[in-house]
Amino acid sequence: MSIKDIFFKELERPINGVVKADQSDDATVYQELDEYVVTNELEKHFRSFFESYSTDLSDPSIANRVGVWISGFFGSGKSHFLKTLSYLLANIRARDAQGNTRNAVSFFDANKLRDAMIRADIDKAVANSADVILFNIDSKASSNDAGNPILNVFLRVFNEHQGFSGDHPHIAHMERHLTQRGVYERFVEVFNESTGLIWADERDGYQFYQDDIEKALAQVLALSAEAAHKWFEESEQTFSVSVENFCHWVSEYLYAKPAKHRVLFLVDEVGQFIGSDTRLMLTLQTITENLGTICKGRAWIIVTSQADMDAVLGELSASKANDFSKIAGRFKTRLSLSSSNTDEVIQKRLLRKTAEAETELRAVWEKKGDILRNQITFDRSGPTLRNYDGPESFIANYPFAPYHFQLVQKVFEEIRKVGATGAHLAYGERSMLDAFQMAALSIASKDIGALVPLHSFYRAVEGFLDTAVKRTIDQAGESAVLDVFDVQILRTLFMIRYVDLIKGTLDNLVTLSIEQVDEDKLALRRRIEETLQRLEKESLITRNGEEFVFLTNEERDITRKIKATEIASSDENKALADLIYKDLLKDKNKFRYSINKTDYSIGRYLDGHSLEGRYEHDLRVEVISPLDLDYALHGEAGCINKSNEAPAGMALFKLPDNKEFFTELRTWLKTNKFIRLNDDGSQPELSKILADRGRENQERKKRLRLMLEELIERTEVYALGQHLKLSSSNIQSKFDEACQYLLENTYTKLGYLKVLQQEPERELHAILHTNDIGQLGLTLDGDEGNPQAIKEVEQFITLRASGNDRLLVADIIERFSKRPYGWPDGEILLILGRLAATSRISFHAAGPSLQLPDAFDYLSNSRKRREISVQKKRQTDEVLLKQVRNLSQDLFNALGPAGEKELFEYYRGHFETWLGNLKSYKSKTDVGRFPGKEVIEQALLSLQRLLNNTDSVDFFKSVVDNRDDYLDLEEDYRDLHEFFTNQLHTWQQLQQALRRFDKNKPALEKDDKARKALLELQAIEQNAAPYNQLHKVAGLVETVEAINAAILTEKREHALARVDEKIAQLQAEIAKSGIETAELSNRLLRPLQLVKADLETETSIANIYLLQTQTADERLHDGVFELERGIQAEAERQHKLRQEQIKATQAANAASGVKEDRATSPVPIPTPVAPPKPVVEVAATSVFNKLGNGLYLESQGDIDRFIDALKAELESAIKQDKRIRIR
Repeated sequence: MSIKDIFFKELERPINGVVKADQSDDATVYQELDEYVVTNELEKHFRSFFESYSTDLSDPSIANRVGVWISGFFGSGKSHFLKTLSYLLANIRARDAQGNTRNAVSFFDANKLRDAMIRADIDKAVANSADVILFNIDSKASSNDAGNPILNVFLRVFNEHQGFSGDHPHIAHMERHLTQRGVYERFVEVFNESTGLIWADERDGYQFYQDDIEKALAQVLALSAEAAHKWFEESEQTFSVSVENFCHWVSEYLYAKPAKHRVLFLVDEVGQFIGSDTRLMLTLQTITENLGTICKGRAWIIVTSQADMDAVLGELSASKANDFSKIAGRFKTRLSLSSSNTDEVIQKRLLRKTAEAETELRAVWEKKGDILRNQITFDRSGPTLRNYDGPESFIANYPFAPYHFQLVQKVFEEIRKVGATGAHLAYGERSMLDAFQMAALSIASKDIGALVPLHSFYRAVEGFLDTAVKRTIDQAGESAVLDVFDVQILRTLFMIRYVDLIKGTLDNLVTLSIEQVDEDKLALRRRIEETLQRLEKESLITRNGEEFVFLTNEERDITRKIKATEIASSDENKALADLIYKDLLKDKNKFRYSINKTDYSIGRYLDGHSLEGRYEHDLRVEVISPLDLDYALHGEAGCINKSNEAPAGMALFKLPDNKEFFTELRTWLKTNKFIRLNDDGSQPELSKILADRGRENQERKKRLRLMLEELIERTEVYALGQHLKLSSSNIQSKFDEACQYLLENTYTKLGYLKVLQQEPERELHAILHTNDIGQLGLTLDGDEGNPQAIKEVEQFITLRASGNDRLLVADIIERFSKRPYGWPDGEILLILGRLAATSRISFHAAGPSLQLPDAFDYLSNSRKRREISVQKKRQTDEVLLKQVRNLSQDLFNALGPAGEKELFEYYRGHFETWLGNLKSYKSKTDVGRFPGKEVIEQALLSLQRLLNNTDSVDFFKSVVDNRDDYLDLEEDYRDLHEFFTNQLHTWQQLQQALRRFDKNKPALEKDDKARKALLELQAIEQNAAPYNQLHKVAGLVETVEAINAAILTEKREHALARVDEKIAQLQAEIAKSGIETAELSNRLLRPLQLVKADLETETSIANIYLLQTQTADERLHDGVFELERGIQAEAERQHKLRQEQIKATQAANAASGVKEDRATSPVPIPTPVAPPKPVVEVAATSVFNKLGNGLYLESQGDIDRFIDALKAELESAIKQDKRIRIR
């Protein structure tokens, strides 16, 4: 079946894809009504419209409801919807090709419009008469409509609808006047009689018939010739039209009609016509509002407009877009048609399949559905495009893929933006429906399995391409070095160039070019790779990384595109900030204070945005520019308040407004952005233009700098709530002057540093390396020591770093370098050095206090200042030291040294030895069963906590405070050390013995001596601290071992005797078999011999019993079974041998004719072996159970009956020639 045969309706039938307001022939009207698809979305829009339309004329809100705004993207069906409304509201009669007629409302039955309420609203709406005036505003506009185009168009279509002149409003006004006077028909007759011509045909050339018109006027209006001449002469000059006049004329027309009669203006593509003209927008708004009020809801305006006006008009400015939105907002009923309608409409109108085709397509999907889903894969550079999601999706969309509806819609929209011949597109443009029909027709003759590649849609967009674009592709088709496939790929690249849904990567091109369900993608990929190389060589495309991009031959309209380039407000802010701070101020972000020669960081801001990110500065400078939305609020009072804002205040520069400067700034930004985004060097001609624009922009930047310098000279400056009157006009001088004022009034304690060192680092080194600070001639109380500053720092350390708390040097520097201090880092470090040299503080770096010379490396390296901390120094307590030294005798059996440092190291050395040994013991308890696991863990925790104290005072205090705990710890450590050093072997012996005795525990427990010894061994093993009991283990184990051996010997001998009995039984059976051989006996008896060998080594009583019973029985039964198989085989062999001998003898006698009395004597036959009899097992228990005497034998009679029954059972088996095994 070919593609063209799968559709429910003929594929080649004319489909009115582009609905035009002025196309009203019978065939078009009937098809538009018959094939109109009411989707779920359209059903909602019908409901909204007719609910509003059916509002009673007496309702006060009716005047505000007369405007209906229908918006939608390209291809969404808004024009078709508008035209369908016109058919319904007029309830026209449509005629098909056979001459049959139907009212428009009859097409919208339950099959098309499911909601009965909407159908009822439609019936209610058409019950009253209405004049429906449908027109495309662009086609009705005239070049003479210079004054008020929209109003003139409305007046023209209204006049034409009444039968009056459309092109000459003053003639139409004359006709209206005559009609109101009731003499219009008489006027037409008089004119016809006078001229012999028809008035309606000749009125547009009224100048040629002025005398005849004046005579007719004089006759029908009873005027003199002069009066008629004057009236007609002045009518054109004096005639004027206003919105109000027009609305009154409509109202007068309505009053001549029935009370509920309405006039409906249905205007197509009003958005395109209005464009960005604010005046036209206002006129449309005024007409709508005035018609509503003057005509009291009987005159309606229903318009359509593009939802994406940018696609029609280019980029709208924010204000224009806002105005356009306001106009649309005046329309009470707003219906927005989405593009999601498109695929549903196309599927129902074009792609509906026959039943036979659906069956065949379903079979194709079942066979190749998985292949097809894998074929349609795109790279991840853009949004996800839809794939088939099952057989129903395949049938509904075939021969297209679901992504075609997304992608082709975008292709149309984007090409309209960049490739159309004008903003107001011609009527010849293709609709989505047309595009899909043309693409389907391109593969109509192919069989099912063919798919539509994207290049098949090119013909649909070809009609509205720029000549240059079309010429590029046409010339490629004529090129001798390019084939048809190359041109197809070129068309594909052109169509997706401007679409952001998909990039022109190789993977995407392969998917877009698939023409068969089971296409060989690898071969197609290679073919496309070759094509891309040729196209690139011919400069028709360019490569940008993995992406291939279509190129045109003509120059772009660079100026238009630069103007249309969007720039964010953040871009403007950044550009102005760079000009001020980086260009004019040379990127100066620090201010050097001349008094202490220190650089202070300055936070730089523009309109509230920081150049340094989120980092907060004590000193902050902000420029307020007209780019700030709140610029108008920043008068003098506003700036004073802002400059004093918490937490720190700032210096504020208010830049004067200058429209020329900011216009130039935006142009500079747009040009830069356009060049940056477009100049990739792949297009020499374009690059040349962009290079010229780039040079122009460099000059523009120079102008901007000059203009900005002039603006800054007039800048008002505020700081910390004061309006500063600066003496400087130069920007850098102004900046420094403002920063100095800001600094001196922010760092209020900067004056505490009375004396500043020329080389603070050198001074610090000297202080830290001297034994006596007095040698340097310094005292902390003298002026040279900056006593106020030292007091501040010492108080801060005392507050934050007393006791066990420490304070990082970096945090101290951060504290005193910020407000209200602002001290240089070197001076802060010098203060810390002086405090340390006088033993008021100590320095620490991940351990005990540092020697002062060692601290210098940390202090002088800014990176290491976060590694060194400060602690307020404490004095050692002599009482505490004595207590600790005395305790060392108890803990370590030796008295520790007397000095604090030495005693501290003595303690740490012993405890670290304990810690190391305990960690070793823990590694053993973690993997095996040993005593002391919890004690070890607790001891480790205690020691680690203690050893973490690097300060000797804290260490000793902890030892004394927890004296009893550490004495207990010493006892525990002594036991553990003894155990793991000397008792470990005994412990292992204990555990092995218990595992060995556990196998025979029930037997051992019957012996009192063994049971007591076992219990004692188990108690030792389960004791958490068995250390003083382990010496008993050897004796107890020896006791149990002797008893265990005696029991095993007894059980083993008994078991061996039972196995020997079974061996004898088997030997007896072998002897009776008649097939006994030495080899057979060895083979059958060996398993039982192995059981005896196992018994000799087995140490488990339970296993010995198992071997003598179950295992020995199984081996015996296996031996008997093997024996019987051998007997059976021997019997069968003998029987076969006898048969063969008989046959041989008979054959020999027949051949030689020897008489019977001379027959040869028979060959000797071995001793015959009888086949073994069947074996039956007789269970005494089952025989007893059959008697039904209960569970017990209770009398002599019971015994006799049981024996008789057992005898009968046995005799029965013997009579059946069976052997009996008793169970």
